[in-house]
Amino acid sequence: MLLLGIDLGSSSVKASVIDGESGNCLVSAFYPKDEMKIIASKPGWAEQDPDEWWINLKAAVAECNDKIGSKKNDIGAIGISYQMHGLVTIDTDCRVLRPSIIWCDSRAVEYGQKAFIALGKGYSLSYLLNSPGNFTAAKLAWVKKNEPELFGRIYKIMLPGDYIAMRMTGDIVTSFTGLSEGIFWDFKENRVSEKLLEYFGFNSDILPEVMPSFATQGRLMKSIAEELGLPADIPVAYRAGDQPNNALSLNVLNPGEVAATAGTSGVIYGVTDQKKFDQHSRVNTFLHVNHTKSNTRLGVLLCINGTGILYSWLKRNTGNNLSYDEMNEAAEKVTAGSEGLYILPFGNGSERMLMNKDYGARIIGLNFNTHTSSHLYRAAQEGIVFSFRYGLDIMKETGIVPAVIRAGAANMFQSRIFREALSCITGTEIHLYNTDGSIGAARGAGIGCGYYKSEKEAFAGLQAVGVTHPEESKAGAYEEAYSVWKNFLMTM
Repeated sequence: MLLLGIDLGSSSVKASVIDGESGNCLVSAFYPKDEMKIIASKPGWAEQDPDEWWINLKAAVAECNDKIGSKKNDIGAIGISYQMHGLVTIDTDCRVLRPSIIWCDSRAVEYGQKAFIALGKGYSLSYLLNSPGNFTAAKLAWVKKNEPELFGRIYKIMLPGDYIAMRMTGDIVTSFTGLSEGIFWDFKENRVSEKLLEYFGFNSDILPEVMPSFATQGRLMKSIAEELGLPADIPVAYRAGDQPNNALSLNVLNPGEVAATAGTSGVIYGVTDQKKFDQHSRVNTFLHVNHTKSNTRLGVLLCINGTGILYSWLKRNTGNNLSYDEMNEAAEKVTAGSEGLYILPFGNGSERMLMNKDYGARIIGLNFNTHTSSHLYRAAQEGIVFSFRYGLDIMKETGIVPAVIRAGAANMFQSRIFREALSCITGTEIHLYNTDGSIGAARGAGIGCGYYKSEKEAFAGLQAVGVTHPEESKAGAYEEAYSVWKNFLMTM
């Protein structure tokens, strides 16, 4: 059996087809080839048109179909990964009512903060394990207040992956982990939080039917199968937000295991069986994909909005026309600490780990006679790594203390300097794997449809392709630079 995974990001939609027996990826494709448009009509706003997601999904699947030819008829299940925390609204005819308010949109911060105060810190952290913050529930509260006529026409709300699945199957379904990522979930009562719905004035009917992440959540409709060039009736058997799914793709499923990404945003995601929380909600806790009533599995997530987007900004604006590999090579010519040049990478909206403040990015200590673009590249990578270290220190308060960080061999983790700095400043080994969100979603589909009899079987072929060890001889220089960087951050 072949398995199709879809990864709906904010930059592109990627599709991968894997061979279920070997776990090998046969083909991948992504669209658009540049980046999907983010609508920012006001400062702090970020929206996308769900129809654009569908157009790019079709293009990615079509390219995969072209590459594997008639083998596409062997696809037996579909899995979906998606950008977390977005809000999609539809009417009774399943038509989208407005552009999706996506994860990095910060307009709802004040609504979440007011809810946190009104519900009480004790309730929010003990029952929701989070502040309502800037998550999906707070985004819906913004719509209710500012677009009341539109709010009155909402039949169901969905997360981005729920919308894609609905387009495929016609079924309006979400997942338990999805409800928790929207901060709708009561962890003590193990159900939707009635108190939160009552506070915001939401009727529970606005939420879709709820199913496990691993389950047949609908089947590919005949008309859509023809549109996608696939056999009809294929089950959509898995869905999860991008970070729980990234953890799945790296076989991070048990307490103490940790996954990381450093694409547009950066994330550390650790699994625990303890219902702990950060007193300031700087890191967030959600149901993990394999959580059950009898087997507690929670994901603690640290998100840094400004990681790869900083590096791509430098690529576009330093005027050197270098590739990312060439930028990484240039960064290696500079010593740790970047000769006194420091970058705070917080230029992509409000940062949860900084108490939902939007500090913006900062370049500090720039000397026109000393520093070059190579110093900027190194300082950017170190600034991102130092942000990870700052966040990991917060995560340790919730019991997440990693000895190993697993990551896909992609984006910032392709840089030797980035891996070295992260390993040295955190004292952890970095293990890299040739996998990604779309491949993870495909494996998830194999679990959800029952093709794999266990998680162990699903990941039998996953092997590390590289390991970075902490280097004691270099750790001191990174620690000294981090101390200076942190001092700049503390004085913001």
